Amino acid sequence: MTKVQSFTIQLHYSDTIEAAVDVIGSGTPIAMVLVDNRLPPHGDFRETVPLIRQKGFIGPVGVISGSLDDAYFQSFQEYGVDFRLDKAELDPTAIEFLLQEYLVKS
Repeated sequence: MTKVQSFTIQLHYSDTIEAAVDVIGSGTPIAMVLVDNRLPPHGDFRETVPLIRQKGFIGPVGVISGSLDDAYFQSFQEYGVDFRLDKAELDPTAIEFLLQEYLVKS
């Protein structure tokens, strides 16, 4: 995130979905959520992203995974996910594209 040049990013890192939901519910302004596909003890984004949406977050939510090959990734939008990203593709260019696509109003 520090290598992204065209945006100033304030990162709020949470190591559990419960901690992330607490940050979202605290009133801290959050523009976008990136969530790892697997956050133990939860199975995958199908369990975690609905918790984020139930807390009232309406902004873009992206799932990051080491592999997007599993069939359940085909129905990601049904769980409140806006986009998915393979960890191998996670670089400053990809982040800048996502920020431009989801946060910059044209």
